[in-house]
Amino acid sequence: MTLELPTTRLPSLAEMRLGLNRHNWTNAFVSTIFAVTGPIAIILTVAAAGDLSKQIVDGWIFAAFVVGGILTILCSLFYRMPLALAWTMPGSALLITALDHLSFPEAVGAFLASGVVMVLLGVSGLVTRIMAAIPVGVAMGMVAGVFLPFGIDLITGFRDSPVLSIAMVAAFLAFTAIPALGRVVPPLLAALIAGTIAAIVLGDTPRFPGDTTLIAGPSIVVPAFSIPALLELVVPLVISVLAVQNLQGFTVLAEAGHKPPTGMLTVACGYGTLAMGILGSVPTCVTGPANAFLTSSGKREHQYMGGILFGLMFAGVGLLAPALTQAATTMPRVFITALGGLAMLPVLIGAFRAAFSGPGAGGLGPLVSFVVTVSGISLFNVGSPFWGVVFGYLVHVGLDRRG
Repeated sequence: MTLELPTTRLPSLAEMRLGLNRHNWTNAFVSTIFAVTGPIAIILTVAAAGDLSKQIVDGWIFAAFVVGGILTILCSLFYRMPLALAWTMPGSALLITALDHLSFPEAVGAFLASGVVMVLLGVSGLVTRIMAAIPVGVAMGMVAGVFLPFGIDLITGFRDSPVLSIAMVAAFLAFTAIPALGRVVPPLLAALIAGTIAAIVLGDTPRFPGDTTLIAGPSIVVPAFSIPALLELVVPLVISVLAVQNLQGFTVLAEAGHKPPTGMLTVACGYGTLAMGILGSVPTCVTGPANAFLTSSGKREHQYMGGILFGLMFAGVGLLAPALTQAATTMPRVFITALGGLAMLPVLIGAFRAAFSGPGAGGLGPLVSFVVTVSGISLFNVGSPFWGVVFGYLVHVGLDRRG
């Protein structure tokens, strides 16, 4: 199997400057805001459940963001498309129960073994063949199910913080309805500015204790390889990366008109997992939400600069982990959910169209994929997006193709 090598030359500095536009800056910033809110909250939840030390937590955040940021910059630059790589949130959630009976070094051993498996699957070409076999409608049904809660959270924000929600949605609609305004300030940036002003007026801004540390650094974790940890974690971790997160990312990118190099990205996730793992972080993945944000606006040929900007900001989060974690976890939740819901609206529209009315879509398969994903069911430590694809595919093969 030959991995997909870049087919275009590296962009010149003049070409890169064309991509430094308001759309890419805004999309990268929104993606980064999300990266330092909900995902970090999951890390903190795992840390509390596993009684992990602050040194391990800061090292985990440093590794996840710095390594992910570097990989994002390199992949986006060489392939000239936004290719955001981060770390698996479903994989992190697995540790909440696993650390009840496993040590953190045993978990790190499972991370490293998962990285080796991903490299082998990517080099063999098996991942590329599996991805190609999944119907577009079924995959997009899963994507729609994963991203639907973003839209729902946007609506529930009116109940939790009506002033903040009204300010952000009103700004977004005004700059969307009046094209002349939208050309100067993208609607999402207008919503971000309006939300920030509203939060300041309401007195709901980030808080920093006096003893907040500024800079984080790497912390090497010596792995321990145990059969129980490998049996419990490796398969769910690999599935959460390849069949859940990466599938989301690949599908979102394809829907936006890009052709992601699935084999090479799988290998990159494998090597990234090895680097992140030894520093105490869960495996690397191609993140669905970040790539959705990065492709939500702007010219497609310039969106790779959004990926590079995101990578720089992402790595910066890792370096400033303690301070930014404190800021992110004390920001108004409605501010984050409203911003994400507004950013996700174009993605949801595209996902529903591709799932239920696009070429190769329709039938029960995409609907089953969507409903199972929304259900949130978890079987054998594997989350609902994977099962949505599995059951959607089975229905597609058993009923839709026959019809």
